[in-house]
Amino acid sequence: MKDPMDFGGKVVLVTGGGKGVGRGISLRFLERGATVVICGRQVPEQLPQLGERVAEFVPCDVRDVEQLTALIEHITSRHGRLDVLINNAGGAPHADAATASPRFSESIIRLNLLAPLNLCQLANQVMQNQASGGAIVNICSVSAVRPSPGTAAYGAAKAGLLNLTRSLAVEWAPKVRLNAVTAGLILTEQADLHYGDAAGIARVAAGIPLQRLAAPGDIGDACLYLASPLASYVSGADLCVHGGGERPAFLDAAQAN
Repeated sequence: MKDPMDFGGKVVLVTGGGKGVGRGISLRFLERGATVVICGRQVPEQLPQLGERVAEFVPCDVRDVEQLTALIEHITSRHGRLDVLINNAGGAPHADAATASPRFSESIIRLNLLAPLNLCQLANQVMQNQASGGAIVNICSVSAVRPSPGTAAYGAAKAGLLNLTRSLAVEWAPKVRLNAVTAGLILTEQADLHYGDAAGIARVAAGIPLQRLAAPGDIGDACLYLASPLASYVSGADLCVHGGGERPAFLDAAQAN
C-alpha cells in the first residue's frame, strides 16, 4: 500500500518558501519526496535542503501578475505539472490604522489577498487539466478571526483570504481542493521583532494552552495533511493550528487581586 504521505513525483510550489514559516513548509515537503519550488523577491541565504535534495528558487514578486504568470509557465515547462500550491507569502509591519496611508493599506491587501487570488487562478488553470487535479492551501492567520490592532489591514486581508478559500473550493471542485491553515503565533527568526526577547516570548507562550509558540514545521505538517490523499474529502476547510488559541484576558482580570 502506498504511503499517503509520499509526495514522490509531485511538484509543490511554496511562495515565500525560503525563510520562516515558508522554509518550514518547504522542508516538510522535501522530507516527503516532493519536488519543491519556492519563490521570493530575493534569493534566500540558504535554500531549503534535505541531504542532496534542494528546493528550486525562482525569483518572483507575487504582487506582480506578469511575474506570477512567468512563474507558473516556468514550473510547467520545466516539470510538466503542478500538484500543490501553498500560498504562504505575506505579512505586514505594525501600523496605526488611524494614520496609515491609503497606499500602505493597498499594498498590504495586494500582498495578502490579491496576490494569493491571482496565483490560485493561475494554478487552477494547470490543475484542472491534470488527471489528478491538485490541492491549494492558503496560509491564513488568527488575525483573520480576532481583532488585529496594529495590523488592521492585514487582518482584514487574511479574513478575505479565508472566505476566498471557501468560495473557490465550491467553484473549482471536484478537480481542485482548497483549504486554509489558520496559523497562530509562530516562533521564527523574526519572532523578537514581534514579541521582544526570550522573556517576552516566554510570557506570550504562557498565554497559549499548549504553552509554546508554533514551530514552522507545525504549519508544514498541516500543509502535508491537507495536500495528501488523507484529506481527499476535505475541501473548503479551515484548519486552526494555534495551540488551542489564546487564554481569554477576562480570566486573568477576574482573578487579579
